[in-house]
Amino acid sequence: MQEPARDIVRTTLGVLFIGLLIVSCLWILRPFLAATIWSTMLVVATWPVLIWAQNRLWGRRSLAVIVMSLLMLLLFVVPLMLAIGTIVSHADIIVGKVTSFASNPLPPAPPWVAGLPLVGDRIAALWEEAVASGAGGLLARLMPYADDIFKWSVSQAGGVGFLFVQFLLTVAISALMYAGGETAAAAVHRFGTRLAGVHGGNAVTLAGQAIRSVALGVGVTAVVQAGLGGIGLAIAGIPFAGLLTAIMLLMCIAQIGPGLVLFPAVAWVYWTGETGWGTFLLVWSLVVATLDNVLRPALIKRGADLPLILIFAGVIGGLLAFGLVGIFVGPVLLAVGYTLLGSWVGDGVTPRTPPQAAPAARSDAG
Repeated sequence: MQEPARDIVRTTLGVLFIGLLIVSCLWILRPFLAATIWSTMLVVATWPVLIWAQNRLWGRRSLAVIVMSLLMLLLFVVPLMLAIGTIVSHADIIVGKVTSFASNPLPPAPPWVAGLPLVGDRIAALWEEAVASGAGGLLARLMPYADDIFKWSVSQAGGVGFLFVQFLLTVAISALMYAGGETAAAAVHRFGTRLAGVHGGNAVTLAGQAIRSVALGVGVTAVVQAGLGGIGLAIAGIPFAGLLTAIMLLMCIAQIGPGLVLFPAVAWVYWTGETGWGTFLLVWSLVVATLDNVLRPALIKRGADLPLILIFAGVIGGLLAFGLVGIFVGPVLLAVGYTLLGSWVGDGVTPRTPPQAAPAARSDAG
């Protein structure tokens, strides 16, 4: 029986129409994509916490969703309020420092600045030039850039407002996902199975494990490092320790590390002449800055049994490619691709008959 000829034009137009439909849907949903991705990552990572809260709230999912939503709000609002409160409470000190800087002559460069390798002489020369011109001359040089600084400040304020709106949208979408998480997970699992069979369903499960692994490794490590770093700053008497702790938390989540906050604080303590406290903060900072090399791999391996180099490459590569959300998206994509490739290669290997089984087979035949 002759098979009917395939209509190439019909097939091509069908594929183009489906692709256009998908692109159009994504274009319409574009304002919500970032918040949806963040919500998915947060819900998958914190789903065990939701179940734990539900079991202790008389099995009421609605109460657990309210608690989780409030916790997510607190994670954003409390650090922001602490930072604003710290700045407001120290406003007089900040104004006094700026006024004294403008009225008093700049101190000469310390001797160790010129001894810095490669850049020491250049920094010392610039410092001496600033001392010669005085604070007024330095401010006069900065005045032409005041307009650019003002425009940058306005744009950053707008960015903070947009970030706040996106966060509220993320919390709202997360609440909806918490309420119907089982249904959504089953739908995604069915889609993966329909798309790639058993391997597709396994890839969906692996994606969830990778998200929790990265959240456990990156998130917990960032909180521990920022917390310990903040304790060290507070003990050493560093001003604005709360604000600096919030900055360290953001840097640790972005995989930059707390060193950009801790080590300048160490230099400031030495500058003030507190050698003992400076040495204490230096040792404390070295421990905190290197803690992620031990803690993060251990936590990641607990979340998912994947090669550590794969997770680490996904975190760094995803951060560079997609921004902060890429910390979660990158490892998930690499983990799913790695597993699917391994399954495909494994399915193509034909098992051989063990050599010791050949004599037994011949004896049975005889």
